[in-house]
Amino acid sequence: MTAAPSRPVRRLPRSLAGQLFAVQVVIVAAVVAGGAVLAYLFTAQRAEDSALRQVTAAATAVADAPTVRAAAVRPDPTPVVQPYAEQVRRDAHVDFVTVMDTRGIRWAHRDPAQIGRPFLGHIDGALAGETTHETYSGTLGPSVRVVTPVRDDAGRVVALVSAGITVDSISEQLSGPVLALVGVAAAALVLGGLGTYLANARLRRHTHGMGAAELSHLYDYHQATLHSVREGLVLLDRGHRVVLCNDAARELLGLTGELEGVPAADLGLPESLLAAVLGPEPAVDEIHLTAERVVVLNTSPIGTGLGSVLTLRDHTELQSLAGELDSVRGFADALNAQTHEAANRLHAVVSLIELGRHREAVDFATAELALTQRLTDNVVGAVGEPVLAALLLGKASQAAERGVELALTGDSRIDDGVLPRDLAPRDLVTVLGNLIDNAVDAAIENAAGHPGPPEVTVTARVDGPELLLRVADTGAGIDEGAAAEVFRRGWTTKQHGRGLGLALVAQAARRNGGTVEVGRDRGAVLTVRLPLQREAVR
Repeated sequence: MTAAPSRPVRRLPRSLAGQLFAVQVVIVAAVVAGGAVLAYLFTAQRAEDSALRQVTAAATAVADAPTVRAAAVRPDPTPVVQPYAEQVRRDAHVDFVTVMDTRGIRWAHRDPAQIGRPFLGHIDGALAGETTHETYSGTLGPSVRVVTPVRDDAGRVVALVSAGITVDSISEQLSGPVLALVGVAAAALVLGGLGTYLANARLRRHTHGMGAAELSHLYDYHQATLHSVREGLVLLDRGHRVVLCNDAARELLGLTGELEGVPAADLGLPESLLAAVLGPEPAVDEIHLTAERVVVLNTSPIGTGLGSVLTLRDHTELQSLAGELDSVRGFADALNAQTHEAANRLHAVVSLIELGRHREAVDFATAELALTQRLTDNVVGAVGEPVLAALLLGKASQAAERGVELALTGDSRIDDGVLPRDLAPRDLVTVLGNLIDNAVDAAIENAAGHPGPPEVTVTARVDGPELLLRVADTGAGIDEGAAAEVFRRGWTTKQHGRGLGLALVAQAARRNGGTVEVGRDRGAVLTVRLPLQREAVR
């Protein structure tokens, strides 16, 4: 049986705290080791300097002694200088004191067997009258030694004295300080490592164990996500100052320039929106008006007193999508009704044919076809803009199902390609669709007060440098005192209305640099003017 191949061990990326810990431990270890080496070198140098001063003092003391100077001119100075040199060696705590003639032949030495033998070392400087020092390997091994001359009364060099301390003795003297230094270095390394570990353990908690590359990628993902989402996002700190504002929020609130650190009260927000942002309670799906948009606001605290996060959605787009959905449902209902109506008409035509009334069957079918085609030709011939033409046809079908006659005025005309590219078709649908819906509702509500069927008249034409959209109805109209409030959020004449349709119309018109006017004829007349050429409209 063959063994299953072992799975490769996947090494997890080291966290940022772990990387810093490793780097800091290496740095602490290098600093401690470097300090220990420097301290050792300094201590060793001081020990060598101290040994040099010690042997120099011993050698010069022997060389200046009258006993040695007197014995140096005798035929056999050994019996005199040997005991004296040994006494000085013991008293000065040096390893050897050697007395020799000018040729380097020993008169005194720690080892009596070495007396009469040549000195191992350099004596030329001492013969020249100088005290010299060197590290040299003699009979006792490597040693730090000095050689100094012995002068007679006339100043002539008659003998030489050498004193020294072996390197092993110096090393023994250093063992104590070195052990203490090693202990201090080890303690410093342990304390430094412990402090580094505690600091990095806290850092690991704050970074959630992620590595530097992961944190960098997380920041890139964070920035890309915040600035790519279509929902507006604003982060405020505990002092209600802006920490982050993404591109969508800038567009929704009309903000420009550097915003980081700016207090929310200085952003120029509407009073109701600012009150909701600074309020103690979280806001949930609150609708507010800005200069150009209707936005849905949600606020939520961050942690425990760290600040708050604001999310903003463009209610204009949401309302437009809801309106489009309502239009689709209306079209479906209209098509369903037309299916039943067409079936009834088809039964009528078939019955006329079965009765042999062929002429009446043809007249009945062509009359219905001509009525439908005339409305289509009227709209398509006058309005070349596909979006507006489709909207008018759909709204005409909806209005007819509700018993309202929707007509396009004779002066209406919009050629295809006239509208500028920056005039969004969705804004046209928002403006004209809401105006027609409100007009149809108003005409139906006032059906009893108006002779004849309820009517809605639409004018859509190019008026010089502007696009003119006018909708008139046979409703009760709008009072002059309410004209200033008609586009305010929540204003409505309906019993169960939300009061957003006209607010959306005003927002879309203002966003495209246009205006909205309220007038009165048989009923309400609302006119929207949108510039066909705009230089700088935000």
